[in-house]
Amino acid sequence: MTMPGRWLASPWRRSVLAVVAGALPMAAFPAPSLWWFALVGLVPWILLARAAPTGRRALYDGWCGGFGFVLAVHHWLLPNLHVFTFVIAALLGALWAPWGWLVRRFLAGTPSAGRITAALLVLPAGWLAVELVRSWQGLGGPWGMLGASQWQVAPALRLASLGGVWLLSFLLVLVNVAVAVLVAVREARVPAVAGLVATAAAGSAAWTWSPRPEVQSHARVAIVQPGIVDDGTGSADRRFDREERLTRQLAGQDVDLIVWGESSVGYDLGDRPDLARRITALSRETQAPILVNVDARRSDRPGIYKSSVLTGPEGLIGERYDKMRLVPFGEYIPARSLLGWATSVGEAAGEDRRRGTAQVVMDAGDGLRIGPMVCFESAFPDMSGHLARDGADLLVAQSATSTFQRSWAPAQHASLAALRAAESGRSMVHATLTGVSAVHGPQGQRIGDWIGTDASTARVYEVPLADGVTPYVRFGDWPVYGALLVLAAFAVSEGTRVTRRPRNAPGRPVPPARTTRGSPARPGR
Repeated sequence: MTMPGRWLASPWRRSVLAVVAGALPMAAFPAPSLWWFALVGLVPWILLARAAPTGRRALYDGWCGGFGFVLAVHHWLLPNLHVFTFVIAALLGALWAPWGWLVRRFLAGTPSAGRITAALLVLPAGWLAVELVRSWQGLGGPWGMLGASQWQVAPALRLASLGGVWLLSFLLVLVNVAVAVLVAVREARVPAVAGLVATAAAGSAAWTWSPRPEVQSHARVAIVQPGIVDDGTGSADRRFDREERLTRQLAGQDVDLIVWGESSVGYDLGDRPDLARRITALSRETQAPILVNVDARRSDRPGIYKSSVLTGPEGLIGERYDKMRLVPFGEYIPARSLLGWATSVGEAAGEDRRRGTAQVVMDAGDGLRIGPMVCFESAFPDMSGHLARDGADLLVAQSATSTFQRSWAPAQHASLAALRAAESGRSMVHATLTGVSAVHGPQGQRIGDWIGTDASTARVYEVPLADGVTPYVRFGDWPVYGALLVLAAFAVSEGTRVTRRPRNAPGRPVPPARTTRGSPARPGR
């Protein structure tokens, strides 16, 4: 056994190495934003699982690597969830255990060209299956999907308009698998290079021929970011006063829409008609509708909701939107009767927020139709696609990440606007209370500068409005369906191989030949 082999023989050392290897792709996400690292960041993890001495050990390598990955992309939760961050990472990390087994199944030893070709399909498909499961809202949602690391790469955003963030994740894993084969298996380099060339050719063709959103007009959209307001009694009032003051500065700037962040109004406007009148007066003064977000107990129904409300010079406009997808252990506690004690450890709401029932497209006047989302919802590609299909000209996400102000979370959250814009072919405004606020055009390109976490300001953006439907909006999550078909075909193939295995297959003891008393066994009997 070589020196590295002896060192890795310790299960604990190997597990620690797997955790570190799984955490490496974090460098591709904001704040580091080393997007190119996503092309090779999985290679150490793949090489480790490939060299696992047994299938069971490969399962552990997948689990430990998944633990490291989840912990890395959610490390900013540590000051709030404390030890529960590790518990969540361990539970979600288990989703990658089968993926570790698949790596060993296809890449162990000296794989044939056929196994390498299959690996270039099955391993990315397995990764997408993991992302699909963990994207469920109850498990924390699709935060930290590998494809989201490419938010600032124009060719990648173009591909996102074809297959969404799912297609980007699939291609990134494919490239990592091919690079791992090039590094570790000299005899299989030809199919690995062929896979890379085919991926580059297909990606280039898709980039060249995929439809581009056609910009039809522009809208002047203002983001009002009040910045940090000291916590404590009256903070909602002080925040409102600051938002009012910043909004008043927009008078005379020919603005088409003004957007405030999540929880920008801390009282239900039905209970506080004085606040409703002040917002209406601001709209009249600025000659622009104002989209606010109310986080309060409703006056017309029981419970607390987070609601996007559009106000014009004459008062409320149209239907309000109630947030549908809530943050587990943040805005609600699952099985609160059993897990309610978690509020004493983290910063979960003392009372569960209520869910809305349907998305809403709002008419902001002059032909501008906006599709609001609230905070966490901007991580879900299906929500922005639904709004685009329903006729939204502009996507708007109202967010508040002040709890994680000095972490990587605000930049990670703002970067998701680029993916949602590219997928839907609609510009997206990401407005926050305390930063980072951002605007991205219909191809995912950045419009103007981001508003950082140290700013308290109102800023106007010239936002392009595009028409048409992207292939992703039209056909939905087709890369996911394709991945599931690949995995189903692999499962059928494995099942067939096992059932057709000969009785006296290698490794199965050969029964002694039957003999007649007093006579030797005859060959062939």
